[in-house]
Amino acid sequence: MSTHTKERAGLSWEEICHDPRFRDLPYKIETNARGQIVMSPTHQYHGALQNKIGTQLDLALSNGTVVTDSAIATSDGKKIADVAWYSSQRWERVNDELDASIAPEIAVEVYSPGNTEEEEELAHKRGLYFEAGAEEVWICDENGRITFYDADGEIERSHRVPSFPSQVEI
Repeated sequence: MSTHTKERAGLSWEEICHDPRFRDLPYKIETNARGQIVMSPTHQYHGALQNKIGTQLDLALSNGTVVTDSAIATSDGKKIADVAWYSSQRWERVNDELDASIAPEIAVEVYSPGNTEEEEELAHKRGLYFEAGAEEVWICDENGRITFYDADGEIERSHRVPSFPSQVEI
């Protein structure tokens, strides 16, 4: 482990959020259970898909709040859901937190070029989100195809938003 990595391993999430070295980075930052920083570069399509999914969620569900790049406290560090939908009640609880103490009802992950062993990594994040209180986790591939999951596994459609399309066009 390099000295640089050891130095960062001791930073809390709050310190990372307020550290000017991490402002305006072209990628998101997460942490693992050891407090080490994990960075995931993204492509333009990633942001476009986040926007489309967030916009469609906002139109479909009026009794909550859509957040992009929502930091969530998990048992394996802080993870960033690309898109999150919080019910009004849950939003009241987390809206002033640096990292949400409870996962959103819907957490969405969009494949990133930085996802190593995509299926395994995203399956791990799905489990963390469910453990933190998510009801559904959606995974969007680079072509806009969405796979929906609940805590029992893959489902054909979202339970919360049955009309949500399984393909998003950008």
